[in-house]
Amino acid sequence: MKKWIVFCIAALFPQTLWAADIQAILQWSQRVELSTSVSGIVQTVNVEVGDMVKKGQVLLSLDNKSYQARVAESRSEITRLNAEWEEDKRDLDRVLELHERTVVSTTELDQARLRMVRSQSMLDEARARLQLNQKALDDTSLRAPFEAVVVIRQAEPGLSVATGLQPQMLLTLAKSGEMIARMHLSSSQVDALKIGQTVSVSIAGKNHTGKIKMLGLEPTEIKEGSVYPVDALFPSKELLRAGTPALVKLP
Repeated sequence: MKKWIVFCIAALFPQTLWAADIQAILQWSQRVELSTSVSGIVQTVNVEVGDMVKKGQVLLSLDNKSYQARVAESRSEITRLNAEWEEDKRDLDRVLELHERTVVSTTELDQARLRMVRSQSMLDEARARLQLNQKALDDTSLRAPFEAVVVIRQAEPGLSVATGLQPQMLLTLAKSGEMIARMHLSSSQVDALKIGQTVSVSIAGKNHTGKIKMLGLEPTEIKEGSVYPVDALFPSKELLRAGTPALVKLP
């Protein structure tokens, strides 16, 4: 009778706690789809699928002539407004001195102060516009957010990029140097594991040491019953592909 129960459990859950190896599928530990936050025409694409990129590396650039012009215009405006501010400051200082000597009225002093406040406000607004225009110019270059490998390239020179509610995906990156082995286990198997436990991940006969990163809470219903996703994170210097089968030896 006991042998029959064991046989039935094994038939329902082939990946049991006493199984030597658990089947898994490799996934990216981090994957991001990139788009620009400004509109324009793609001028250059500096990467191909499979390229390794560093954090901050320029991946793609839009034609930025119009954005450069806006920055130059903002700087010219600030130069002009700064000169007006300095003139109003000198005038206010002069009126203050005359007011102390009762040469000018309080009304004239108030008017000089008002001109100074207006000049300061216009200068502050121009500086804020320069910051916005400079950021827009910087955003014409799409940079890698972290060390990664290029997994999808959808952009080509000449492509028109428009911003809106739904971003236009141009490149997709996956974090390099580490992968996830995704398993699906029974609730009893999951309950026996802990975050941070060491596991061995075997890919095409090569072993990698990893750690349990995630224990799923939402079940997936399959023909044999309910299973839960479990992720094992492991480092890898070599470039691996998502979707590659692996075997995981649990503690």
